[in-house]
Amino acid sequence: MIFATVDIGSNAGRLLITHVYEKFGSALTSKIALVRVPLRLGMDVFEKGYISDEKVEDLIRALKAYKLIMEIYKPVSFDACTTSAMREASNRKEVLDRVKKETGINLRVVDGTEEAKIISKVNNIYINRIYDDTLYVDVGGGSTECSLFTHEKFMTSRSFNIGTIRLLYDKVHSGEWNDMEHWLTNLPTHDEKVNCICTGGNISALTKLFGNGDYTISRDQIQLALGELEKYSFEERIEKFSLRPDRADVIIPAAKIFNNILRWGNIETVIAPQLGLADGLAIDLYKKYIFKNKPSPLSLQ
Repeated sequence: MIFATVDIGSNAGRLLITHVYEKFGSALTSKIALVRVPLRLGMDVFEKGYISDEKVEDLIRALKAYKLIMEIYKPVSFDACTTSAMREASNRKEVLDRVKKETGINLRVVDGTEEAKIISKVNNIYINRIYDDTLYVDVGGGSTECSLFTHEKFMTSRSFNIGTIRLLYDKVHSGEWNDMEHWLTNLPTHDEKVNCICTGGNISALTKLFGNGDYTISRDQIQLALGELEKYSFEERIEKFSLRPDRADVIIPAAKIFNNILRWGNIETVIAPQLGLADGLAIDLYKKYIFKNKPSPLSLQ
């Protein structure tokens, strides 16, 4: 079945059209189309505290375009959410009301804990889990979401106001770093080591450029990536590493965040399956659809 989801983050907006299916008892996604727009709402919010009229116009244009694309694919159902930047925008209500009025889309704001839980629902039967415990990490433009699972059972999650756009503008408070370090060094794990599954465009780019070619990247490789990327200017990173401009500026802050997470979490290797919040939303939609359309016991008699 085809589902459509929209994720409006602090750095970019994404429309995902995906096929969701079950295999060996797990709900999996198979991407049909992904449309990404570098809206950069966080640049306004983390600097000025609100979303400017110009950014609101861009957001509305993007959502209208997404609706046209969805009309072609005719998904079974659709969901749209927005995260860190919108959570903190002083004009959040006005923006959401205008979006609803001009596009018909109910863009719902998810808090950090819900965001972490949605992301952690993304599964992949081909991911090799060596240890009992798995840490899911998503580094976005405005926040980092972490969730711990033991044998695929949810244990705990935490959202930190540490993101690539926020770090780029020097808006990450030292207390947030301290909180992240304390949380990661005190995880209620069975062993000293955890599997680490990371989502988001930056870890995908880092893995592609500096990883092992199998959707994994080690802590040493991330440290190497950080050193290599910092050698070059913004313009040089675009040319040398074939990066989009909206990736070339945030990839260094992302590498710094991942480097700290791996160090504090005692993690040697990251798995980057190129999945994210939009995939988690699609799996949620699928499960709700299956539950809603499940035959009642009486109808089976």
